[in-house]
Formats: sequence, C-alpha cells, structure tokens
Amino acid sequence: MTINSKSTKAEILQAYKILEKDKKALESEIKKATSNSSAVIKENHPINQTKATLSSKNMEQTIKILEKLQTDFGSSVGSFSEQLVAEAISFQTIQESIFTEKQQLEELYQLTEINEDTINDLIKTYQISAKQFVEELTQQQENIEQEIESLKQAWAKEKEIFTRTIKERNENYQKTKQREAEEYQYNLDLQRDLDEEQYEQQKKHLYQELTTARLQLEKQWQQREEIITQQEQEYTEAKNKVATFEEELRIKIKQAEEEGKGIGNYQAKIKADLRTKEIEGQTKNYQLRIQTLEQTIHNQELRIDKLSQQLDLALKQVQDLAVKAIEGTSNRKSFEAMKEIALEQIKNQPKSK
Repeated sequence: MTINSKSTKAEILQAYKILEKDKKALESEIKKATSNSSAVIKENHPINQTKATLSSKNMEQTIKILEKLQTDFGSSVGSFSEQLVAEAISFQTIQESIFTEKQQLEELYQLTEINEDTINDLIKTYQISAKQFVEELTQQQENIEQEIESLKQAWAKEKEIFTRTIKERNENYQKTKQREAEEYQYNLDLQRDLDEEQYEQQKKHLYQELTTARLQLEKQWQQREEIITQQEQEYTEAKNKVATFEEELRIKIKQAEEEGKGIGNYQAKIKADLRTKEIEGQTKNYQLRIQTLEQTIHNQELRIDKLSQQLDLALKQVQDLAVKAIEGTSNRKSFEAMKEIALEQIKNQPKSK
C-alpha cells in the first residue's frame, strides 16, 4: 500500500499494521531458516560417518547434494537478508512519513496532541464546516440569481427605453429630412422660376441691345458707302479732268505753235512754257488726289471687310451663348458674356471711322 503526504490517519495505521505483520512474518522465516540450517548441519555429521562405507559413486552424489544444499541455503539467507533490509528501510520511511504527517496536521489544524480520536474530530469539524459552506454557497447562489434576475429586468427595461428612443429619433429624423427635402425642392422651384423670368428679361434686353447695335452698324455702313460712292465720283471726275487736261494741253501746245508762227517765237514759247507748267501742276495735283482717293477707298474696303467679319463672329458667339443659356448650362454668365460682346462691338465702332 502506498503512503504519501495526502494519506489519511486510517490509511497510515493500516499500512503500519501491514508492515508490522510483514516484519513478524520475516522474523518467523528467519527463525525457520536458522533451524533448518542447524538440522542440515546435524544431518551432515552421520553422513560423514557413513562416508567410508559408501561407494565412490555414492560419495560423489552425496557431495553434489551437499554442495547444492549449501548453495541453496546461502541464496535463501541472502534473499532473506535483502528482504529484511528493504523492509527495514521501508519501515523507517513510513515512520518518517507518519512523523511528517503529524507535523502537518499539527500545523494545519493547530493540534497540540494527536490521538486516535483526532482524525474523527477533524472529520466532524470538516463536515460541519462543509455543511456551513454549502449553506453559505447556496445562500450566495440565491442572492446572485436574484441579482441576475434584477439585472435582467433592468436591462430589459433599458432595452425597451432605448428601442423606443431610437424609434422616436428615427421618426423625427425622417420627418425632418422629408421637411428639409420639401423646403429645398420648393426653394429650388422658386429659384428656377425666378431664374427663368430673369433669363427671359435679360434675353429680351440683350436682343434689343443687339438690334440697336446692328442698326447702328448698318447706318454707319450706309454712310460709309455714300462717302465711298461720292469719293468714287470725285475720282471719276478727277480722272476725266486729267484726261481733259491732257487733251487741252495737246491742243494748247498746238495752238501755241500756230500762234508762235504768227506772233513770234519768243512770246509763244513763254506762253507755252507757262501753260505747260500750269497744266503739269494741275495734272500732278489731280494725280495726287486720285492716289489719295484710291488709298481711302482701299482702306474703307478693308475696314468694311473687317467689320463684317467682326459682326459675323459676334453674331455667332451670341447665338452660341444663347443656345447654352437656353439649355441651362450657365444662364447668368451667358447673359453677361453676350452683353459684354455687344457693348464691346458698339464701343469699337468710333475707332473704325
């Protein structure tokens, strides 16, 4: 039976009794072995006396038997000795364990004396303590269960309040969101109506400004066409006068030559030279006027072409911006851009005169 620090007093006493019983059995076996060895020694004496009478064969057999008995006896004695030593060591170990257990019991339960009733007293004390512990544990468990039930009820109530609060908050949020969406849509529609009305007014005003600018441009072009027509007439007259002067010069020269023949070469030559210089001066004057008129006509034609291109470009830009404005991409900026283009065209007209 194995004894350790956790063995009870009954187990230790039982182990002690078993060891004591084993000790007694070993002592009896040792006594038997000793008596057997004495008997063997006593029996060997008569055998030695009859050894002379036995045959050599019987002697050898007897010797072998004796040797075997001696060997068996030695083995038995050695085995018993080893068992005795082992039992003694085990007994000493058990005594030490018993002493250690006693000390532990004294320290653990503060015992001053250990007797046969000590274990029973400890067991009773333990049973009483265990009963009290079970009662306390049961009471604590009941208290904990009541507390858990209270916590569950409180949690269920808080959960209900929280759920109701979340529901109310979501409903208020949805109402607020819907109201804000309706207000936003109303303001958007109102602003859109105002923008469309303003857009129509600005578009009407812009078209009026464009019409006025176009009429002014057409009026300026008509005036310039009249000026160019007059300049062309002056050019034609000057050109005709130059041709007339050349013809007149040729006639005058011929007349001077004829008169020179009748009056005198000197006076005729002077008159002819003077008339020639006069005609040449008039011719140069008319040629300069013709060149000036030609340059003026050319410049006017270039300006007319440039103004026509600017007008076409302005009208195209106005149409593009009007289309974008109608499509709603950039109403206010489109009106401002069209207005600036029209006003810029009007401002640039005096610079082109």
